[in-house]
Amino acid sequence: MKQRDQWSSKIGFVLAAAGSAIGLGAIWKFPYMAGMNGGSVFLLLFIICTIAIGLPILLAEFVIGRMGQADAVTSLKRLAPGKKWPLVGWIGLAASFILLSFYSVVGGWILSYLTRAIFFKLDATTDHGDLFNTIIANPLEVLFAQAVFMGLTIWIVQGGIKAGIERASRWMMPMLFIFFIILAIRSLTLDGAMEGVRFLFVPDWSHLTGSTFLVALGQAFFSLSVGVTAMMTYASYLPKEEKLGPSAVNVVILNITISILAGLVIFPAVFALGHSPAEGPGLIFVILPAIFSQIPFGNVFMIIFFILMLFATLTSSIAMLEIVVSTGIREKHDRRRRASWVFGILIFVVGIPSALSFGILSNVKIFGGSIFDFADTLTSKIAMPLGALLVSIFAGYVLTKSQTDDELRMHPAMSSLWKFLVRYIAPAAIIVIFIVWIIEL
Repeated sequence: MKQRDQWSSKIGFVLAAAGSAIGLGAIWKFPYMAGMNGGSVFLLLFIICTIAIGLPILLAEFVIGRMGQADAVTSLKRLAPGKKWPLVGWIGLAASFILLSFYSVVGGWILSYLTRAIFFKLDATTDHGDLFNTIIANPLEVLFAQAVFMGLTIWIVQGGIKAGIERASRWMMPMLFIFFIILAIRSLTLDGAMEGVRFLFVPDWSHLTGSTFLVALGQAFFSLSVGVTAMMTYASYLPKEEKLGPSAVNVVILNITISILAGLVIFPAVFALGHSPAEGPGLIFVILPAIFSQIPFGNVFMIIFFILMLFATLTSSIAMLEIVVSTGIREKHDRRRRASWVFGILIFVVGIPSALSFGILSNVKIFGGSIFDFADTLTSKIAMPLGALLVSIFAGYVLTKSQTDDELRMHPAMSSLWKFLVRYIAPAAIIVIFIVWIIEL
Protein backbone atom coordinates (compact mmCIF):
# COMPACT_ATOMS: atom_id res chain seq x y z
CA MET A 1 0.00 0.00 0.00
CA LYS A 2 1.33 3.45 -0.93
CA GLN A 3 2.32 5.62 2.05
CA ARG A 4 -0.10 8.45 2.88
CA ASP A 5 0.78 11.63 1.00
CA GLN A 6 1.86 14.72 2.93
CA TRP A 7 2.42 18.42 2.37
CA SER A 8 6.05 19.10 1.48
CA SER A 9 6.17 22.13 3.78
CA LYS A 10 4.24 24.18 6.31
CA ILE A 11 3.83 27.04 3.82
CA GLY A 12 2.28 24.64 1.30
CA PHE A 13 -0.27 23.55 3.90
CA VAL A 14 -1.04 27.13 5.01
CA LEU A 15 -1.52 28.34 1.42
CA ALA A 16 -3.78 25.39 0.59
CA ALA A 17 -5.82 25.82 3.78
CA ALA A 18 -6.06 29.57 3.23
CA GLY A 19 -7.12 28.91 -0.35
CA SER A 20 -9.91 26.67 0.90
CA ALA A 21 -11.15 29.45 3.17
CA ILE A 22 -10.56 32.36 0.79
CA GLY A 23 -13.17 31.82 -1.86
CA LEU A 24 -16.35 33.53 -2.86
CA GLY A 25 -17.05 34.12 0.84
CA ALA A 26 -14.21 36.65 1.08
CA ILE A 27 -14.34 38.14 -2.40
CA TRP A 28 -18.02 38.00 -3.34
CA LYS A 29 -19.99 37.78 -0.11
CA PHE A 30 -17.92 39.93 2.27
CA PRO A 31 -18.08 43.16 0.19
CA TYR A 32 -21.82 43.05 -0.36
CA MET A 33 -22.52 42.04 3.26
CA ALA A 34 -20.31 44.90 4.48
CA GLY A 35 -21.99 47.25 2.02
CA MET A 36 -25.45 46.35 3.34
CA ASN A 37 -24.45 46.48 7.03
CA GLY A 38 -22.59 49.72 7.60
CA GLY A 39 -19.10 48.96 6.29
CA SER A 40 -16.63 49.77 9.07
CA VAL A 41 -18.69 48.50 12.04
CA PHE A 42 -19.40 45.29 10.14
CA LEU A 43 -15.67 44.88 9.42
CA LEU A 44 -14.79 45.38 13.09
CA LEU A 45 -17.35 42.82 14.26
CA PHE A 46 -16.29 40.41 11.50
CA ILE A 47 -12.65 40.54 12.69
CA ILE A 48 -13.64 40.01 16.34
CA CYS A 49 -15.91 37.05 15.49
CA THR A 50 -13.33 35.48 13.18
CA ILE A 51 -10.68 35.53 15.92
CA ALA A 52 -12.90 34.62 18.89
CA ILE A 53 -15.14 32.00 17.23
CA GLY A 54 -13.85 31.01 13.80
CA LEU A 55 -10.26 30.47 14.87
CA PRO A 56 -11.04 28.04 17.74
CA ILE A 57 -13.21 25.84 15.48
CA LEU A 58 -10.60 25.97 12.73
CA LEU A 59 -7.96 24.82 15.22
CA ALA A 60 -10.31 22.08 16.44
CA GLU A 61 -10.56 20.70 12.89
CA PHE A 62 -6.76 20.85 12.60
CA VAL A 63 -6.37 18.89 15.86
CA ILE A 64 -8.84 16.16 14.87
CA GLY A 65 -7.46 15.78 11.35
CA ARG A 66 -3.81 15.60 12.35
CA MET A 67 -4.53 13.20 15.24
CA GLY A 68 -6.56 10.88 13.03
CA GLN A 69 -4.14 11.01 10.05
CA ALA A 70 -6.95 10.09 7.64
CA ASP A 71 -10.13 11.39 6.04
CA ALA A 72 -12.65 12.89 8.47
CA VAL A 73 -14.81 9.76 8.78
CA THR A 74 -11.84 7.47 9.47
CA SER A 75 -10.17 9.98 11.81
CA LEU A 76 -13.27 10.22 13.99
CA LYS A 77 -13.58 6.41 14.04
CA ARG A 78 -10.01 6.15 15.26
CA LEU A 79 -10.41 8.83 17.94
CA ALA A 80 -13.81 7.63 19.20
CA PRO A 81 -14.10 3.92 18.31
CA GLY A 82 -17.57 2.44 18.54
CA LYS A 83 -19.24 5.83 18.85
CA LYS A 84 -21.48 7.81 16.47
CA TRP A 85 -18.98 10.62 15.91
CA PRO A 86 -18.04 9.55 12.35
CA LEU A 87 -21.46 11.00 11.48
CA VAL A 88 -19.75 14.41 11.63
CA GLY A 89 -17.48 13.29 8.79
CA TRP A 90 -20.45 12.11 6.74
CA ILE A 91 -22.21 15.44 7.30
CA GLY A 92 -19.11 17.22 6.05
CA LEU A 93 -18.88 14.90 3.06
CA ALA A 94 -22.52 15.48 2.08
CA ALA A 95 -22.18 19.24 2.60
CA SER A 96 -19.05 19.39 0.44
CA PHE A 97 -20.71 17.35 -2.31
CA ILE A 98 -23.79 19.58 -2.46
CA LEU A 99 -21.82 22.78 -1.90
CA LEU A 100 -19.49 22.08 -4.82
CA SER A 101 -22.45 21.12 -7.02
CA PHE A 102 -23.74 24.72 -6.96
CA TYR A 103 -20.41 26.43 -6.22
CA SER A 104 -19.21 25.13 -9.58
CA VAL A 105 -22.16 26.92 -11.19
CA VAL A 106 -20.83 30.25 -9.88
CA GLY A 107 -17.36 29.19 -11.06
CA GLY A 108 -18.90 28.78 -14.50
CA TRP A 109 -20.39 32.29 -14.36
CA ILE A 110 -16.92 33.65 -13.61
CA LEU A 111 -15.49 31.80 -16.64
CA SER A 112 -18.26 33.28 -18.80
CA TYR A 113 -17.41 36.81 -17.68
CA LEU A 114 -13.67 36.21 -18.01
CA THR A 115 -14.10 34.94 -21.58
CA ARG A 116 -16.16 38.00 -22.52
CA ALA A 117 -13.61 40.33 -20.93
CA ILE A 118 -10.72 38.69 -22.80
CA PHE A 119 -12.54 39.11 -26.13
CA PHE A 120 -13.50 42.74 -25.32
CA LYS A 121 -17.22 42.05 -25.17
CA LEU A 122 -17.70 44.07 -21.96
CA ASP A 123 -17.62 47.83 -22.39
CA ALA A 124 -19.44 51.04 -21.48
CA THR A 125 -22.35 50.16 -23.78
CA THR A 126 -23.06 46.86 -22.02
CA ASP A 127 -26.17 46.59 -19.87
CA HIS A 128 -24.54 44.51 -17.15
CA GLY A 129 -27.75 43.71 -15.32
CA ASP A 130 -29.31 42.37 -18.51
CA LEU A 131 -26.11 40.51 -19.40
CA PHE A 132 -25.98 38.74 -16.04
CA ASN A 133 -29.60 37.60 -16.37
CA THR A 134 -28.95 36.44 -19.93
CA ILE A 135 -25.89 34.39 -18.95
CA ILE A 136 -27.47 32.57 -16.01
CA ALA A 137 -30.62 31.78 -18.04
CA ASN A 138 -28.73 30.27 -21.02
CA PRO A 139 -28.70 26.48 -20.43
CA LEU A 140 -25.96 25.62 -22.91
CA GLU A 141 -23.59 28.32 -21.68
CA VAL A 142 -24.03 27.68 -17.95
CA LEU A 143 -23.64 23.91 -18.32
CA PHE A 144 -20.61 24.18 -20.57
CA ALA A 145 -18.95 26.72 -18.26
CA GLN A 146 -19.77 24.61 -15.19
CA ALA A 147 -18.26 21.54 -16.90
CA VAL A 148 -15.05 23.43 -17.74
CA PHE A 149 -14.76 24.68 -14.15
CA MET A 150 -15.27 21.17 -12.74
CA GLY A 151 -12.74 19.84 -15.24
CA LEU A 152 -10.11 22.29 -13.92
CA THR A 153 -10.91 21.27 -10.34
CA ILE A 154 -10.69 17.54 -11.11
CA TRP A 155 -7.43 17.97 -13.04
CA ILE A 156 -5.77 19.60 -10.01
CA VAL A 157 -7.13 17.19 -7.36
CA GLN A 158 -6.28 14.04 -9.32
CA GLY A 159 -2.61 15.11 -9.20
CA GLY A 160 -2.51 14.46 -5.46
CA ILE A 161 -1.41 16.58 -2.49
CA LYS A 162 2.10 17.68 -3.52
CA ALA A 163 1.86 17.52 -7.30
CA GLY A 164 -1.74 18.76 -7.53
CA ILE A 165 -3.21 20.75 -4.66
CA GLU A 166 -0.01 22.14 -3.11
CA ARG A 167 1.57 23.06 -6.44
CA ALA A 168 -1.59 24.85 -7.60
CA SER A 169 -1.98 26.70 -4.28
CA ARG A 170 1.67 27.79 -4.28
CA TRP A 171 1.23 29.85 -7.43
CA MET A 172 -2.49 30.72 -7.27
CA MET A 173 -2.44 32.23 -3.77
CA PRO A 174 0.51 34.62 -4.35
CA MET A 175 -1.06 35.66 -7.66
CA LEU A 176 -4.31 36.28 -5.81
CA PHE A 177 -2.58 38.75 -3.48
CA ILE A 178 -0.65 40.44 -6.30
CA PHE A 179 -3.80 40.93 -8.39
CA PHE A 180 -5.73 42.25 -5.40
CA ILE A 181 -3.01 44.80 -4.59
CA ILE A 182 -2.92 45.98 -8.23
CA LEU A 183 -6.70 46.40 -8.29
CA ALA A 184 -6.76 48.11 -4.89
CA ILE A 185 -4.13 50.64 -6.02
CA ARG A 186 -6.14 51.40 -9.17
CA SER A 187 -9.36 51.75 -7.20
CA LEU A 188 -7.74 54.03 -4.62
CA THR A 189 -6.45 56.40 -7.33
CA LEU A 190 -9.96 57.21 -8.61
CA ASP A 191 -11.36 60.66 -7.86
CA GLY A 192 -13.60 60.41 -4.81
CA ALA A 193 -12.14 57.07 -3.72
CA MET A 194 -11.47 58.26 -0.15
CA GLU A 195 -15.20 58.24 0.56
CA GLY A 196 -15.11 54.47 0.08
CA VAL A 197 -12.08 54.17 2.37
CA ARG A 198 -13.91 56.11 5.08
CA PHE A 199 -16.94 53.85 4.64
CA LEU A 200 -14.74 50.81 5.26
CA PHE A 201 -12.58 52.12 8.11
CA VAL A 202 -14.29 55.04 9.90
CA PRO A 203 -16.97 53.59 12.22
CA ASP A 204 -20.56 54.77 12.02
CA TRP A 205 -21.74 53.49 15.40
CA SER A 206 -25.41 53.75 14.42
CA HIS A 207 -24.88 50.40 12.66
CA LEU A 208 -23.73 48.70 15.87
CA THR A 209 -26.84 46.57 16.37
CA GLY A 210 -27.64 42.99 17.30
CA SER A 211 -28.57 42.27 13.69
CA THR A 212 -25.21 43.53 12.39
CA PHE A 213 -23.41 41.41 14.98
CA LEU A 214 -25.26 38.26 13.92
CA VAL A 215 -24.59 38.90 10.23
CA ALA A 216 -20.89 39.48 10.96
CA LEU A 217 -20.81 36.32 13.07
CA GLY A 218 -22.28 34.29 10.22
CA GLN A 219 -19.83 35.79 7.72
CA ALA A 220 -16.84 35.06 9.97
CA PHE A 221 -18.02 31.52 10.48
CA PHE A 222 -18.58 30.66 6.83
CA SER A 223 -15.59 32.55 5.43
CA LEU A 224 -13.19 30.08 7.11
CA SER A 225 -14.84 27.00 5.54
CA VAL A 226 -15.30 25.34 8.93
CA GLY A 227 -18.03 22.75 9.31
CA VAL A 228 -17.46 20.79 6.11
CA THR A 229 -14.32 18.98 7.43
CA ALA A 230 -12.13 20.50 4.69
CA MET A 231 -9.62 21.70 7.26
CA MET A 232 -9.78 18.34 9.02
CA THR A 233 -8.90 16.59 5.77
CA TYR A 234 -6.07 19.02 4.92
CA ALA A 235 -4.58 18.76 8.44
CA SER A 236 -4.45 14.97 8.11
CA TYR A 237 -1.68 15.43 5.51
CA LEU A 238 0.40 17.59 7.89
CA PRO A 239 3.54 16.05 9.46
CA LYS A 240 3.50 15.66 13.24
CA GLU A 241 6.42 18.04 13.79
CA GLU A 242 4.53 21.06 12.43
CA LYS A 243 2.80 23.27 15.02
CA LEU A 244 -0.92 23.76 14.47
CA GLY A 245 -1.45 27.05 16.30
CA PRO A 246 0.69 29.26 14.04
CA SER A 247 -0.79 27.60 10.94
CA ALA A 248 -4.35 28.36 12.08
CA VAL A 249 -3.44 31.95 12.94
CA ASN A 250 -1.81 32.42 9.52
CA VAL A 251 -4.94 31.14 7.75
CA VAL A 252 -7.11 33.57 9.74
CA ILE A 253 -4.77 36.50 9.02
CA LEU A 254 -4.75 35.71 5.29
CA ASN A 255 -8.54 35.43 5.26
CA ILE A 256 -9.06 38.77 7.03
CA THR A 257 -6.44 40.44 4.81
CA ILE A 258 -8.08 39.28 1.60
CA SER A 259 -11.51 40.42 2.87
CA ILE A 260 -10.12 43.89 3.60
CA LEU A 261 -8.36 44.02 0.23
CA ALA A 262 -11.66 43.06 -1.44
CA GLY A 263 -13.25 46.02 0.32
CA LEU A 264 -10.44 48.31 -0.85
CA VAL A 265 -10.94 47.15 -4.43
CA ILE A 266 -14.70 47.60 -4.43
CA PHE A 267 -15.83 50.43 -2.14
CA PRO A 268 -13.51 53.22 -3.38
CA ALA A 269 -14.63 52.47 -6.95
CA VAL A 270 -18.29 52.23 -5.96
CA PHE A 271 -18.25 55.62 -4.22
CA ALA A 272 -16.02 57.28 -6.85
CA LEU A 273 -18.47 56.46 -9.62
CA GLY A 274 -21.63 57.26 -7.67
CA HIS A 275 -23.01 53.79 -6.98
CA SER A 276 -24.53 52.51 -3.73
CA PRO A 277 -22.47 50.10 -1.59
CA ALA A 278 -25.71 48.34 -0.59
CA GLU A 279 -26.35 46.82 -4.01
CA GLY A 280 -26.44 43.29 -2.59
CA PRO A 281 -25.27 40.06 -4.28
CA GLY A 282 -25.08 41.71 -7.72
CA LEU A 283 -22.21 43.96 -6.57
CA ILE A 284 -19.56 41.71 -8.17
CA PHE A 285 -21.28 40.57 -11.36
CA VAL A 286 -23.33 43.67 -12.17
CA ILE A 287 -21.94 46.78 -10.49
CA LEU A 288 -18.20 46.07 -10.64
CA PRO A 289 -18.04 45.33 -14.41
CA ALA A 290 -20.05 48.50 -14.97
CA ILE A 291 -17.48 50.43 -12.93
CA PHE A 292 -14.51 48.91 -14.77
CA SER A 293 -16.04 49.79 -18.12
CA GLN A 294 -16.07 53.48 -17.14
CA ILE A 295 -12.40 53.89 -16.18
CA PRO A 296 -9.23 54.06 -18.34
CA PHE A 297 -7.83 50.59 -19.13
CA GLY A 298 -10.92 49.22 -17.42
CA ASN A 299 -11.02 46.10 -19.57
CA VAL A 300 -7.49 45.14 -18.50
CA PHE A 301 -8.45 45.51 -14.84
CA MET A 302 -11.66 43.58 -15.48
CA ILE A 303 -9.66 40.66 -16.91
CA ILE A 304 -7.36 40.75 -13.86
CA PHE A 305 -10.36 40.83 -11.52
CA PHE A 306 -12.09 37.80 -13.04
CA ILE A 307 -8.81 35.84 -13.15
CA LEU A 308 -8.52 36.63 -9.45
CA MET A 309 -12.10 35.48 -8.89
CA LEU A 310 -11.38 32.25 -10.76
CA PHE A 311 -8.29 31.55 -8.61
CA ALA A 312 -10.22 32.15 -5.38
CA THR A 313 -13.11 29.95 -6.46
CA LEU A 314 -10.82 27.16 -7.64
CA THR A 315 -8.84 27.01 -4.38
CA SER A 316 -12.09 26.45 -2.48
CA SER A 317 -13.54 23.96 -4.97
CA ILE A 318 -10.30 21.94 -4.79
CA ALA A 319 -10.77 21.54 -1.03
CA MET A 320 -14.39 20.44 -1.41
CA LEU A 321 -13.57 17.80 -4.01
CA GLU A 322 -10.59 16.62 -1.92
CA ILE A 323 -12.94 15.88 1.00
CA VAL A 324 -15.03 13.60 -1.20
CA VAL A 325 -12.05 11.95 -2.92
CA SER A 326 -10.13 11.42 0.35
CA THR A 327 -13.14 9.68 1.92
CA GLY A 328 -13.77 7.63 -1.22
CA ILE A 329 -10.26 6.24 -1.59
CA ARG A 330 -9.44 5.96 2.14
CA GLU A 331 -5.81 4.74 2.17
CA LYS A 332 -5.89 3.29 -1.39
CA HIS A 333 -3.99 6.18 -2.97
CA ASP A 334 -3.55 4.45 -6.33
CA ARG A 335 -7.27 5.07 -6.90
CA ARG A 336 -7.02 8.87 -6.61
CA ARG A 337 -7.03 9.67 -10.33
CA ARG A 338 -10.07 7.53 -11.10
CA ALA A 339 -11.92 8.63 -7.95
CA SER A 340 -11.32 12.30 -8.77
CA TRP A 341 -12.95 11.94 -12.17
CA VAL A 342 -15.81 9.71 -11.00
CA PHE A 343 -16.77 11.92 -8.04
CA GLY A 344 -16.15 15.12 -9.99
CA ILE A 345 -18.49 14.03 -12.79
CA LEU A 346 -21.13 12.96 -10.25
CA ILE A 347 -20.95 16.37 -8.57
CA PHE A 348 -21.33 18.05 -11.96
CA VAL A 349 -24.44 15.97 -12.69
CA VAL A 350 -25.95 16.78 -9.28
CA GLY A 351 -25.27 20.48 -9.97
CA ILE A 352 -27.17 20.55 -13.27
CA PRO A 353 -30.53 21.47 -11.64
CA SER A 354 -28.84 24.36 -9.80
CA ALA A 355 -27.26 25.54 -13.05
CA LEU A 356 -30.64 25.51 -14.79
CA SER A 357 -32.59 27.01 -11.88
CA PHE A 358 -32.38 30.53 -13.35
CA GLY A 359 -33.49 29.40 -16.81
CA ILE A 360 -35.59 26.43 -17.88
CA LEU A 361 -36.10 25.30 -14.26
CA SER A 362 -36.81 28.80 -12.91
CA ASN A 363 -40.42 27.88 -12.17
CA VAL A 364 -39.37 24.99 -9.92
CA LYS A 365 -39.51 26.28 -6.34
CA ILE A 366 -38.46 24.57 -3.08
CA PHE A 367 -39.71 26.32 0.06
CA GLY A 368 -40.26 29.42 -2.04
CA GLY A 369 -36.75 29.60 -3.48
CA SER A 370 -34.92 28.27 -6.52
CA ILE A 371 -33.10 24.93 -6.60
CA PHE A 372 -29.84 26.89 -6.34
CA ASP A 373 -31.11 28.75 -3.26
CA PHE A 374 -32.24 25.49 -1.65
CA ALA A 375 -28.82 23.88 -2.12
CA ASP A 376 -27.19 27.00 -0.64
CA THR A 377 -29.53 26.99 2.37
CA LEU A 378 -29.11 23.26 2.95
CA THR A 379 -25.34 23.60 3.19
CA SER A 380 -24.53 27.09 4.50
CA LYS A 381 -27.39 27.43 7.00
CA ILE A 382 -27.88 23.82 8.13
CA ALA A 383 -25.06 21.37 7.37
CA MET A 384 -22.09 23.70 7.91
CA PRO A 385 -23.14 25.16 11.28
CA LEU A 386 -24.32 21.73 12.46
CA GLY A 387 -20.99 20.20 11.47
CA ALA A 388 -19.03 22.98 13.18
CA LEU A 389 -21.15 22.67 16.33
CA LEU A 390 -20.42 18.94 16.54
CA VAL A 391 -16.70 19.51 15.83
CA SER A 392 -16.48 22.03 18.70
CA ILE A 393 -18.29 19.65 21.06
CA PHE A 394 -16.06 16.72 20.05
CA ALA A 395 -12.84 18.72 20.48
CA GLY A 396 -14.05 20.36 23.68
CA TYR A 397 -15.60 17.41 25.50
CA VAL A 398 -14.59 14.10 23.89
CA LEU A 399 -10.88 14.70 23.38
CA THR A 400 -9.04 14.93 26.68
CA LYS A 401 -6.93 17.92 27.65
CA SER A 402 -3.77 15.82 27.51
CA GLN A 403 -4.62 14.69 23.96
CA THR A 404 -5.22 18.22 22.71
CA ASP A 405 -2.21 19.62 24.59
CA ASP A 406 0.04 17.01 22.98
CA GLU A 407 -1.28 17.98 19.56
CA LEU A 408 -1.33 21.76 20.03
CA ARG A 409 1.99 22.16 21.88
CA MET A 410 1.03 25.69 22.92
CA HIS A 411 1.64 27.69 26.10
CA PRO A 412 -0.66 26.26 28.84
CA ALA A 413 -2.56 29.56 29.14
CA MET A 414 -3.24 29.65 25.39
CA SER A 415 -4.27 25.98 25.40
CA SER A 416 -6.73 26.63 28.24
CA LEU A 417 -8.13 29.69 26.43
CA TRP A 418 -8.68 27.63 23.28
CA LYS A 419 -10.40 24.88 25.29
CA PHE A 420 -12.71 27.47 26.90
CA LEU A 421 -13.61 29.06 23.55
CA VAL A 422 -14.25 25.76 21.79
CA ARG A 423 -16.27 24.37 24.73
CA TYR A 424 -18.49 27.32 25.52
CA ILE A 425 -18.23 30.39 23.25
CA ALA A 426 -18.19 28.74 19.83
CA PRO A 427 -21.12 26.34 20.48
CA ALA A 428 -23.19 29.15 22.02
CA ALA A 429 -22.55 31.38 18.99
CA ILE A 430 -23.56 28.63 16.55
CA ILE A 431 -26.73 27.89 18.51
CA VAL A 432 -27.59 31.62 18.38
CA ILE A 433 -27.17 31.57 14.59
CA PHE A 434 -29.52 28.56 14.39
CA ILE A 435 -32.15 30.20 16.59
CA VAL A 436 -32.08 33.49 14.66
CA TRP A 437 -32.35 31.65 11.34
CA ILE A 438 -35.33 29.62 12.59
CA ILE A 439 -37.04 32.79 13.85
CA GLU A 440 -36.53 34.42 10.44
CA LEU A 441 -38.16 31.50 8.59
